[in-house]
Amino acid sequence: MPLLDTPFAQLDLVRQPPRRDDPLQAFDAADEYLLNATHEAGIANHARVLVLNDTFGALSISLAQHAVVSSSGDSYLGALGLRDNLKRNGLPEDSVRFSPASEHIVGPFDTVLIRIPKTLALLEEQLIRLQGQLAPGAKVIAGGMIKHLPRAAGELLERYIGDVHASLAVKKARLLHVTVGERPPAVSPYPSRYRLEHPAIELLNHANVFCREGLDIGTRAFLPHLPGGLGNARVADLGCGNGVLAIASALANPDAQYTLVDESYMAVQSAAENWRATLGERPVTVRAADGLAGQPENALDVVLCNPPFHQQQVVGDFIAWRMFQQARDALVAGGSLWIVGNRHLGYHAKLKKLFRGVEQIAATPKFVVLKARK
Repeated sequence: MPLLDTPFAQLDLVRQPPRRDDPLQAFDAADEYLLNATHEAGIANHARVLVLNDTFGALSISLAQHAVVSSSGDSYLGALGLRDNLKRNGLPEDSVRFSPASEHIVGPFDTVLIRIPKTLALLEEQLIRLQGQLAPGAKVIAGGMIKHLPRAAGELLERYIGDVHASLAVKKARLLHVTVGERPPAVSPYPSRYRLEHPAIELLNHANVFCREGLDIGTRAFLPHLPGGLGNARVADLGCGNGVLAIASALANPDAQYTLVDESYMAVQSAAENWRATLGERPVTVRAADGLAGQPENALDVVLCNPPFHQQQVVGDFIAWRMFQQARDALVAGGSLWIVGNRHLGYHAKLKKLFRGVEQIAATPKFVVLKARK
């Protein structure tokens, strides 16, 4: 893999989760452009720098030996990549202070570098929280690959931070330079909420939760077919989002024990708040994690999963396939993985390679609900 070579550092970086012969690299032209522009603008020794949505640490680690760097993002895998890439490049873990996007950032900051995230609601929430945290004369630069840089991103920067000047394109990347100005304090529109009829619950959704304005159609197809009669089974909601699958299952299975995991900190925050609102003090484990990595083998009876088909901007079934493998390892013999997926993704054939038996539980014109038994 090529090294990230900028005026700040030469770094050897890898993506998370690890993948043999990974065709993708852990940085792109937008990272290079942001770092080169920061160097040209000048950065004072011990300047306080905030990096938002650093994919696997490319920006934060490059600046770690030149400034006091804080990083914030919503990806557990991104945080894991930051930690492992610091070690890979011979830097101590505390060289960069990481805060999950579920926590508020505390400045003041002299320089802010922003990778525009896929979900603009996350960017909006981050910009609202950034108000009041900028030092006098602060520099704010946002960037991304042009194909992932919508006009609305610049409009959000204008609304909450200051006037925006777009750079020329370099290697299909573009920067948005922000002149910090006076803006009225904003009240965040997040979290949002919506209600379900079956089960009759209200769900809260922080800014980066998938389908935060309403139930996604895959989950809607899955809910009527969740397994019942589980007794005191140990159940995991893998990629839990706002926790709706686990909560609906828990309402129907009062003695079952639940673990909810997601790689989004805001999803985990939403799921924990929704569980408490619906189920009170009923015991539960809710954590941000790399799926079921680290879960003991033979520790679960049932896994529920509505798998994603992308990681950040990268579309593919690698993450889903990995989740299926993790579920198989964590399940007891005879345990079952229940999933919903688009028909065209062919999960039935993939699951047959990992599990003893695969059964179609239900189908709609677009989705199938499958049960795979270990």
